[in-house]
Amino acid sequence: MDTNSLPVSNTTIFCLSVYFLLLQNNHVVRNASLYNKEFVEQFEETPLLVAVLTYVGYGILTIFGYLRDFLRHWGMEKCHVAREREEQKDFVPLYQDFENFYTRNLYMRIRDNWNRPICSVPGAKMDLLERASKDYNWTFQHTGKVVKDVINMGSYNYLGFAENTGRCADAATESTHHYGVGVGSTRYEMGNLDIHEELEQLVARFLGVESSMAFGMGFATNSMNIPALAGKGCLILSDELNHASLVLGARLSGSIIRVFKHNNMVSLEKLLRDAIVHGQPRTRRPWKKILILVEGIYSMEGSIVRLPEVIALKKRYKAFLYLDEAHSIGALGPRGGGVVDYFALDPKDVDIMMGTFTKSFGAAGGYIGGKKELIDYLRSHSHSAIYATSMSPPVSQQIITSMKIIMGEDGTTLGEFTQQLSENTTYFRRKLREMGFIIYGNDDSPVVPMMLYMPAKIGAFGREMLKRNIGTVVVGFPATPIIESRARFCVSAAHTRDILDTDILSLSLNRVCVHH
Repeated sequence: MDTNSLPVSNTTIFCLSVYFLLLQNNHVVRNASLYNKEFVEQFEETPLLVAVLTYVGYGILTIFGYLRDFLRHWGMEKCHVAREREEQKDFVPLYQDFENFYTRNLYMRIRDNWNRPICSVPGAKMDLLERASKDYNWTFQHTGKVVKDVINMGSYNYLGFAENTGRCADAATESTHHYGVGVGSTRYEMGNLDIHEELEQLVARFLGVESSMAFGMGFATNSMNIPALAGKGCLILSDELNHASLVLGARLSGSIIRVFKHNNMVSLEKLLRDAIVHGQPRTRRPWKKILILVEGIYSMEGSIVRLPEVIALKKRYKAFLYLDEAHSIGALGPRGGGVVDYFALDPKDVDIMMGTFTKSFGAAGGYIGGKKELIDYLRSHSHSAIYATSMSPPVSQQIITSMKIIMGEDGTTLGEFTQQLSENTTYFRRKLREMGFIIYGNDDSPVVPMMLYMPAKIGAFGREMLKRNIGTVVVGFPATPIIESRARFCVSAAHTRDILDTDILSLSLNRVCVHH
């Protein structure tokens, strides 16, 4: 009997289709078992009409920008931009005129939304110095007035420790009386204080690793330590939305850099597989080291790294993992231990654990944690460790006190502040969705991006919110894709329900700036 002539039912075709679809996407089925909780992230695609109107808006801005440049060239409009002197016209240009086009003609129109001077503690509420401009934001003058009690929805004060009163402030003051403010030396010389060693031992215990090392600047923790961990003959695989400090550190290392799509494990695995199969360019020798760079929470998207899948790929292909927990440490997990705690993973599975003290701890600086051999190596090879001045003692004490509070070692309930942050985040995100706003990111992320899209709405939204005594961060191109301008809210454990409700009410009154 000819089997080709046998009838095939619709049910059979459907079952075969599902089977081959599962085979094609077996990473989805396989990876689902790696998570101990539901992992929900939303990134709604930009509506076509909105995208078209956004491009048209940028097009109109560009046309008027060229018109204004024409008027400036012929002296019909005053030019405030730095430019080459006539006697230097044959030199290598210091200012790239076209590269400054966006700054001159687009950014300057809405520049009043950034760099606002704050004259108080950046807590749940803050005070702003009022300023005005008579030349369309090229220069500002302070009016002498202070805008009081502005709700702070922009600072990374996730756990509410950025205060000038309370246990942390008192401990930092006492530390200042004992040690002074500055150290005046590097750790290798006369700047290694007992408080620094206490801090590093506490950080290691908090992270659940063998050892740790503290640095005075969060940005330099990445940019100066990655070059000590990778170099020529090494491959760095970096998420496309990684922070500038990670990007700079990777470039300074001299390693080959390849970028994978944001949080896309298929893209990452393809790069890992190709790296193993093909090796280094030209020589085809195996890579000396493959280093994966990811963040815990991505501060512009509000997304959380798919850490269980990254660790699984890292183990399968024998790579090393560098995890930047700048925004996630303290803000995620039942103990506040970051994404490792959030997913209930073993800290030993992350080779290099990096984070900063500038967000959840209300201080400054950064850390790297891991095996003792790793930290000992960095102490003698990291530029940030050898040449940088030691961390200020009161800053160190601020971190120690806040970390002990998070850990419950001062009598506070373990995870109390993190739990409050989680409740505020869930409430704020749910209310925004109920009102019809398009928000990005993970449901558990305290970073809440709300989409604005059109360039004209960036400035209008920031100004209208400030009129209602709410300080927000608005972001546009080139920090985001050109059609994905947004407002970014940072939820804090210090925000009361009344503060969040006031913010939500203002958003409902301000919907004309957001909806189309």
